[in-house]
Amino acid sequence: MTPASKVVIRLTDEQRQALQALVRTGTHKAHARTRAQILLQADADGPDAWPDERVAEALGVCRMTVARVRQQFAAEGLDATLHKKRAAGRQYRKLDGHQEAQLVALTCSPPPAGQAHWTMKLLADKLVELEVVEAIDPATVWRTLTKTTSSRGSSSSGSSRPRPTRRS
Repeated sequence: MTPASKVVIRLTDEQRQALQALVRTGTHKAHARTRAQILLQADADGPDAWPDERVAEALGVCRMTVARVRQQFAAEGLDATLHKKRAAGRQYRKLDGHQEAQLVALTCSPPPAGQAHWTMKLLADKLVELEVVEAIDPATVWRTLTKTTSSRGSSSSGSSRPRPTRRS
């Protein structure tokens, strides 16, 4: 990025105080703290305005990171610059706790007539049939069940590990 296209940052007193408070307290994410430090050092009206290369070297980030933080601050404002947005099209959990409980209860119930045991496809189809979820992939059912600690074939309830037996 050439110096002619460099975005100049000018923080207000309120923004500068908020960023300094964020940097001083230890209750914020490292991502937000680093971006706050970049903005404080890159502030043209601040007491110690540094060039991008010096900010990058001092904070251990790439020069392009400093330039992107400047651009994002100019385009979107302080809050958007400090806090990451969640991915727009991503769904983080397909089943909530209540739905997972229904899946485990269904897994522990007897299989449908003509089946020796539940398959992931049968469980997925049954969850849709019972209107627990609108649609679900058998792989999601499998991933959900691998995270549970219940096992029908185990004598332990899963609350504690059995002690190893001594070999004679």
